[in-house]
Amino acid sequence: MKFRIGYRTLKTALGTAIAIIIAQYLGFGNYVSAGILTILCIQVTKKRSLQASWHRFLACIIAMAFSAVFFEGIAYHPIVIGLLLLFFIPTVVMFRAKEGVVSSSVIIMHIYSAEKVTGELLLNELGIITIGIGVALVMNLYMPSVDNKLEEYQRGIEAHFKKIFSEISLYLKNQDTSWDGRELTETARLIEKAKALAIQDVENHFLRDENLYYQYFKIREKQFEIIERVLPSITSIPKHVEQANIVAEFIESLSKGIHPGNTVLIYLEKLMRMKTEFENMELPKTREEFEARAALLHFVNEMEQFLLLKRSFKGLKTGKDKSEAAVTN
Repeated sequence: MKFRIGYRTLKTALGTAIAIIIAQYLGFGNYVSAGILTILCIQVTKKRSLQASWHRFLACIIAMAFSAVFFEGIAYHPIVIGLLLLFFIPTVVMFRAKEGVVSSSVIIMHIYSAEKVTGELLLNELGIITIGIGVALVMNLYMPSVDNKLEEYQRGIEAHFKKIFSEISLYLKNQDTSWDGRELTETARLIEKAKALAIQDVENHFLRDENLYYQYFKIREKQFEIIERVLPSITSIPKHVEQANIVAEFIESLSKGIHPGNTVLIYLEKLMRMKTEFENMELPKTREEFEARAALLHFVNEMEQFLLLKRSFKGLKTGKDKSEAAVTN
């Protein structure tokens, strides 16, 4: 088993040490708590880190106010801590800062241990909070680019789409059933992982609600749903008919067109011409031929929807081509 240290672990370790050093150097009491806050505030993405920091800062401020009221107003006694938490936790939840309950509880214990609320004590706690959270935010300013990984997922999904279409074409031509369908489960897995990574990338850019990669993977997901939906009808065609060869040629051509470049309209035009050709053919003579042609027509209509999903997509710049848009059909 490989021992691997991730960038988040490195940032947490370094940030914790820096926070403690700063707090200790500036002469704050309970300076170790600054490191605890840093650990809690370093998150997977910048957006989550900012949210966690705000929740903990707000919760700590509320904790200081509650501590002053309860301890000075009632007594410094363990029962009062329980009473304080009984009101404090619902208040923090009401302010949607429940992530800060644990970290703010440390502040409550500091004040309890001091047995007296003074301006100096409150400033000390505020200093610890500011240093701990501030260091975490600075450490999280750097997030490694995930573009290469997103492109890797993109290429993997496209390769699987090509393989699936190639196997469909082979089956339509000669009823080849040797394919094990492994690419279907692998494609589903890649799409889910790719979408999760694309969302993470969005959360690392504060001014971005959605990115092109996420749109792309969502479209691929919808296209994959179409593929999964039509496979049973294709593999259950009762008889080989002339139209199957025509559709097979189209699917084979389509598999070669899955690449970075916008060629959707070309394949839509081919598909329209193919449908027109089908309409002008002689009517089926047997029930089996009728069922086979009906299944093929259904498949062709689904492929039209498959292509239409991509037509409105703006495009996706890849590592090989940053000047042109788009991942296509």
